[in-house]
Amino acid sequence: MSTHRTYTIIGGTSGIGLPLARKLIERGDHVFLGGRSPERLATTLTTLGERASGRTVEITDKTSLRDFFAEAPILSGLFTPAASYQTGSFTDGDITTSEDLFKAKFWGQYWAVHGALPRLAPNASVVLMAGAASVRPIGAPAYAACNSALEGLARGLAIELNPIRVNCLSPGTTDSDLWRNRPQETREPAYEYWSKLCLVQRPATVDEQAHAALFLLDNTNMTGSTLFSDGGYSLR
Repeated sequence: MSTHRTYTIIGGTSGIGLPLARKLIERGDHVFLGGRSPERLATTLTTLGERASGRTVEITDKTSLRDFFAEAPILSGLFTPAASYQTGSFTDGDITTSEDLFKAKFWGQYWAVHGALPRLAPNASVVLMAGAASVRPIGAPAYAACNSALEGLARGLAIELNPIRVNCLSPGTTDSDLWRNRPQETREPAYEYWSKLCLVQRPATVDEQAHAALFLLDNTNMTGSTLFSDGGYSLR
């Protein structure tokens, strides 16, 4: 019987999830990845090697989540960075940047944890993904509220699900695929603006954020907490 641990990352084919998967595999663990794109998932699994497995999943679809976790082994941890959403102003009254945002980012993670419950080991660790706008919003009130709700969800789940540990990662602007796929004329001003707002004067790397997520997965004395990996943005 294998003594290796298995971790699920929904959104493990890109962004913060992919370097976290690499870190887990490098230390001898297994990963069970979820992603929307069958082609990208297949390529990622081939790249990661024999310690990686997975299947497609849509985090906003409870049936898809149920089917995903039905294929999962017993899990030592769950990380849920997958979400696709838009942000916008309150005065626009746009459902896409308000209700749909919550459906993707909040309810997606809420039901992902619920779907994982039958597969989570008694000492498992769950890490939710929020964002530093929870404590320092600059516009996009629904986005700030959604991040705050996720941090509150982590606290509530930590109490109800104990001894399973539940924490929340709240990053700041990160040099990820999401930003790199945007036009340079959009990306560079955003990075410059962020650099003026935070203490380290630069966006984070995905590797730094993956390291923060790994810390929350591993530290057995942390539960119900939010880790702000935001370069000091929330202090200013």
